[in-house]
Amino acid sequence: MNVVLLEPEIPANTGNIGRTCVATGTKLHLIEPMGFNLNEKEIRRAGLDYWKDLDVTVYKNYEDFLEKNPGAKIYMATTKAEKNYTDVAFEPDCFIMFGKESAGIPEEILLQNKETCVRIPMIGDIRSLNLANSVAVILYEALRQNNFEGMRTKGQLHHHSWDEA
Repeated sequence: MNVVLLEPEIPANTGNIGRTCVATGTKLHLIEPMGFNLNEKEIRRAGLDYWKDLDVTVYKNYEDFLEKNPGAKIYMATTKAEKNYTDVAFEPDCFIMFGKESAGIPEEILLQNKETCVRIPMIGDIRSLNLANSVAVILYEALRQNNFEGMRTKGQLHHHSWDEA
């Protein structure tokens, strides 16, 4: 799986998303310009000590991303989509793109990718969920659809055994 952040603005969100990517074996793609530097303490604090284990690639711009990932199947997460994220079948090597916190993915890009635009359902006039939460919701659905390939699906107690119950 691949998560793509188009022009992320808030370092704490990117740090949290990076931690989620490490926990799921997902590659993170960051498209500049970003509202922060990758060496800022806020991003490292949110990603805790996992940032060093993150598989991350940074691109100069959207065109650079497309050039370096030819033929990529890209799902566009947007509140403007007609289709819910549960209505698609995510491929194990797909890319799930999220836009910047203040504006999302530009509508010109969305129109070029209408068939792969997906949304998270919400009630009322809520504008959007937090970016890190949105990534987690859609990424885990994509991973579930792919049977959590390569992931540990059973937990262990630290001081006891589940057999004791």
